[in-house]
Amino acid sequence: MSWDFAILILSGLPWTIVVTIGAFAMGLILGAPLCAMHISRNPILHFLALAIIIFLRSIPPIVWVFLLFFGLGSGFISIGAIPATIIALGVVTAANMAEIYRGSLSSIHAGQWEAISALGLPPVSSFKDIILPQLFRVTLPSAASYLIGLFKDSAIASTVGVMDIAFLANFVARKSFDGLTPFAFAAVLYILISIPIALVARIADARLRQKVAQ
Repeated sequence: MSWDFAILILSGLPWTIVVTIGAFAMGLILGAPLCAMHISRNPILHFLALAIIIFLRSIPPIVWVFLLFFGLGSGFISIGAIPATIIALGVVTAANMAEIYRGSLSSIHAGQWEAISALGLPPVSSFKDIILPQLFRVTLPSAASYLIGLFKDSAIASTVGVMDIAFLANFVARKSFDGLTPFAFAAVLYILISIPIALVARIADARLRQKVAQ
């Protein structure tokens, strides 16, 4: 594989990052109200959130992409490959982040909520200053792991024509009649991006643990 082909594959990295960050941001935002519904004492909201989470997680992300791009996008409304991929991966991320949020909240001892109530502290500021820092620390490792998995899953975008790393690696493989080198190079790119994310998450988690210990 020539250097020009390597540059071509590398040019797909921005689109891979756009899809990953877009879907992750969507999941972070939508996962919060979904989690709130899931832990609600209202049985209707609870079971509705549970049904939505199970439904979203039961269907493979690639099927969601096809449903939006080839199904909805070709019939009722016009939707491009990149928005379709971001929305598809975003709704699946929302369901998974809702479960991550719920697990993180359950790890916070009930006594802290009782102490806040007993002291008559303002709910909003108490949550922001007491609960949220702990929630962030507990959520960070799982969220970072999911982000790495989402970065790899973003290769699904190539199936609907997004010119990301996977798409261009496949293009180079067909053009050069070399099926090994382009995909090996693409694999290296995925590794080089995933490792820093994991390291940053570990460093941030260690620092947060130190602050909590103090």
